[in-house]
Amino acid sequence: MTRSLTVCDLSDWRAGGERREQFIKQLGESLQDIGFFALTGHGISTDAISQSYRVAEDFFNLSQDVKSKYEQANMSRQRGYTPYGVEHAKDNPAPDLKEFWQTGRTINDPNFPTNIWPSESEGFEESIDGLYNAMESMSLELLSAASIYLGKEEDWLPSMATNGNTILRIIHYPALGENSPSDAVRSAQHEDINLITLLVGATADGLQVMDHDGTWIEVEGNHEHIIVDSGDMLQNLTNGLFKSTTHRVVNPPDAHSDRYSMPMFVHPRNEIDLTPLPEFIEQTGGVALYDSINAGDYLHQRLVEIGLAE
Repeated sequence: MTRSLTVCDLSDWRAGGERREQFIKQLGESLQDIGFFALTGHGISTDAISQSYRVAEDFFNLSQDVKSKYEQANMSRQRGYTPYGVEHAKDNPAPDLKEFWQTGRTINDPNFPTNIWPSESEGFEESIDGLYNAMESMSLELLSAASIYLGKEEDWLPSMATNGNTILRIIHYPALGENSPSDAVRSAQHEDINLITLLVGATADGLQVMDHDGTWIEVEGNHEHIIVDSGDMLQNLTNGLFKSTTHRVVNPPDAHSDRYSMPMFVHPRNEIDLTPLPEFIEQTGGVALYDSINAGDYLHQRLVEIGLAE
């Protein structure tokens, strides 16, 4: 039997007092149970989200020659454009049926990847960079709540993500053509690499989350909700107390429809140690279930597995 995701209201966190305590409990129990929840009351306007999707559509409608100018394969495709058919899920050689653009923090630091912006898409930088900043700020609030639920100081997880490798990915799933591989889907079942992911409501349905019994929870595309999930890095740190749950984006019944989505992958700095902590090992059976590894090595390992790095 399928079920709906828990809906958490970020305005409860911001209100403080008992409402904040209830928010922390809801968030923590959701990540401990299934690793996903829906977020409302976040304050990002539907107009800002719609505008970001409009400029994204403008960019992806450009010719392939123009889009390909912005490929950044030399930096593991962590910035700029990645074409259709490059990325695939771990242990699944069939390419995902998507193309995407990735951007990070705008920062004046020679050791940090530099954002690039398409000059052919008017308003792209303003809209996407503005959305990035709003979502990253929100992500730190969610990490604070998660830290408190886990019995740690409020800044425990936010301090790991400060100046981290957080990325906003703008994804275009094109209409399926006759030449699409028969065994490929828009995004094969996978788990996210990072600490947490924030997914702005997509322009169409298709996201499914695996429940404990192996059935799939259908997640409705809704601009008013941001879907949040815990990734492998947070699962590693907590020895599986917080779940990194399998999810996928299935092909639509109407093969002629496009789909756009905008997930933010919240990453820690490369030097952060992801070794499971003793208190979480104790709460999860007394045995360390995950490796000792730092975030940079873990990220590179996973990027190789999904075809974005060598």
